Amino acid sequence: MDIVKSIEHEQLKNKIPDLKVGNTVKVHQRIKEGNKERIQVFIGTIIKIQGSGVNKTFTVRKISYGVGVEKTFLVHSPLVEKVELVRVGHARRAKLFYLRDRIGKAAKTKEIAGARIEDKEIEIKGKEVVEVPEEGTAEVEEAAVVTEETVETTEVPATETTTTETETTETVAQEVTEAPVEETVDAKAEEVTEAATEEVKAEENAETKVEEVVETPAEKIEEEDTTTAEEVEEVKPEATEKEEKVEEVKEEIKVEENSEVATEEVTENNTENKTTTEDNAE
Repeated sequence: MDIVKSIEHEQLKNKIPDLKVGNTVKVHQRIKEGNKERIQVFIGTIIKIQGSGVNKTFTVRKISYGVGVEKTFLVHSPLVEKVELVRVGHARRAKLFYLRDRIGKAAKTKEIAGARIEDKEIEIKGKEVVEVPEEGTAEVEEAAVVTEETVETTEVPATETTTTETETTETVAQEVTEAPVEETVDAKAEEVTEAATEEVKAEENAETKVEEVVETPAEKIEEEDTTTAEEVEEVKPEATEKEEKVEEVKEEIKVEENSEVATEEVTENNTENKTTTEDNAE
């Protein structure tokens, strides 16, 4: 294949819709607006199909608010999401340019009665065909010999690789089957020993806790008794001092009361003497 054709062949779609002039179709076109994408539907009648390969296009015409609008789409464009068949029309020409001069119902093709509305597709990419040189039979024979040699050279390493792969798989399987048995036995033995040591430790901890529980109450009681006796001895002198202070204060209060009483009696006597002297004077 030619280099240009091979590149174009890669850009073709695997399947394309079966397009016919005169049919009314819905074209779903992908439109990019900044970072967003949306699908816009364009409904109209196919008025022409032209080109081939990657450059194959079809033109759809519709009338919107009394204005004719035509849009041309590439068949193999990735922006054309899909093409739906809406109505099967009858056309006797390859290009329906006469519809541009018509208005209203006359701008449409006649519908074929009883036609099935199916979205048919055509497969474009099939199995790749190898081109054989046509210049004489000698070249063909040389090509056949070369292909046979390549087949033989490719087949020999395959057998060697298969034998090596089988040997490696057998050795790996033996190692895998031997290693897990030994590992499992060792692991079980370690688990048993660990469980026994944990049980012994748990018993020792329980005995130590019981001894501590039995010994601690007596020690605590003796310590509490000693602390209470010391506290009582410390508190006694403080109490006696407080009692002495209270008694001193009481005595002072009594002395003050007696002095007040005496002063009151003296004042009363003085007032009485004054009154008696005044009476005598009169």
